[in-house]
Amino acid sequence: MTPPRSACGAAPFYAGPRGDAQLSSERPGDSCSSGQHRWTGFSRSAVFTGLLAAMCRVVAMLALGGALGVAPAVAADDEPPQVLVMLELPPPHFRADGGYGGSYADGAGRQARRRVAHELAQAHGLQLQGDWPMPLLGVHCFVMALPPQRDTAQAVQALAADRRVAWAQPMQEFRAQRDETDPLYRVQPAAEPWQLQALHQRATGRGVQVAVIDSGVDDRHPDLAGQVVRRENFVRRQAYQAEQHGTGVAAVIAARAGNGVGIVGVAPQARLQALRACRQQPDEASRCDTLSLAQALHHAIEHEAQVINLSLAGPPDRLLARLLDIALARDIDVVGAADLGLPQGGFPASHPGVIAVVAQARQRPPAGLWAAPGQDIPTATPGGRWTLRSGSSFAAAHVAGLLALRRELHGPRAPRPHAALVSDASGAVDACATLRVMNACACGCPSASAEPAAAPARP
Repeated sequence: MTPPRSACGAAPFYAGPRGDAQLSSERPGDSCSSGQHRWTGFSRSAVFTGLLAAMCRVVAMLALGGALGVAPAVAADDEPPQVLVMLELPPPHFRADGGYGGSYADGAGRQARRRVAHELAQAHGLQLQGDWPMPLLGVHCFVMALPPQRDTAQAVQALAADRRVAWAQPMQEFRAQRDETDPLYRVQPAAEPWQLQALHQRATGRGVQVAVIDSGVDDRHPDLAGQVVRRENFVRRQAYQAEQHGTGVAAVIAARAGNGVGIVGVAPQARLQALRACRQQPDEASRCDTLSLAQALHHAIEHEAQVINLSLAGPPDRLLARLLDIALARDIDVVGAADLGLPQGGFPASHPGVIAVVAQARQRPPAGLWAAPGQDIPTATPGGRWTLRSGSSFAAAHVAGLLALRRELHGPRAPRPHAALVSDASGAVDACATLRVMNACACGCPSASAEPAAAPARP
């Protein structure tokens, strides 16, 4: 699906590993004990000695290759403020041009709605920039740009008062989640505490589709080759490209097992829908907007994703909330990365039914949030390389992979994830206990005798 030239929601969401440490090898085949590693972003003399032992624990299995480096995507920051205007679609069985069917891509009905949108734009002094029909919500979304110095809230209020408008909203801004502290603080890979090898004796995520709504995924990476079954681009004015954040999140979820290089994903036989809704910025953060995220969510729902991972956060958004409600009503597991700097962890983590995840820390997670490994996570980066990443983005990816394992084991009878997740004494997700099958623990999990924890209460 190709998005319109200008999108219905241009407020940026950010997703990116800025501030993360990155480990790369000077040449293929180096081991963690060879001393042939180059660090980016930190003084080698200050950290190398203490870090080497920790890294050997985490990345002894890595076959690190190549020098680290990704050309940043071109940002589109020159756009004026935008608003989204929703006009109602006719019922799905009827098309205004006299035909019957489920397509809203053409016909007199669409032209009539465009005429209304042009009238609204002229009446309110706005510039119509693009449109996108959304049959799942029964609306046709139009993007309108505000002139300089125009107040967005006043424009939205005036548009919403028009009887022809279903609703109007401003463009929202979201950020992909990352850790701003020193990512070398400690190593918390999932392989040992989550006992991935034992879990994979029971389940590998076979047959489960996970939608990664993020920046671009490098589907040619050795750890991701063959893992991506659907690749779509919803970023306007840019071709699809492989980027750091999306590639790292995808590999945590579903990196290949047994290929002799790199890492093993939590669900190595799950299959990915790589839905690029964010663009990498020069500072390596990733920017998303309401329309690109809405298009990706709509696509994931229509193409029957069973798990959706959203490693990003921002303000509440009505359009995205409506799509999340549809996904949850269709029994799709939705995982969101929480931002502790935002109320209730930010949106979409704060949305009812979404599994809100933070990076595991020494203290218990705040009420309403689940904790998972998210510090110094070895993962893939574009160009056949590997690196370390930290932040709730990668904690959320762990839980998305775990839910794919649960889907394989329980199929359509899988209980809602809030009712199925089990936490240990520290408040972190206990993967083995979560995957208990027929009252028998999936692996040697210390809290397997406990009943599944109730969903954490929202603050």
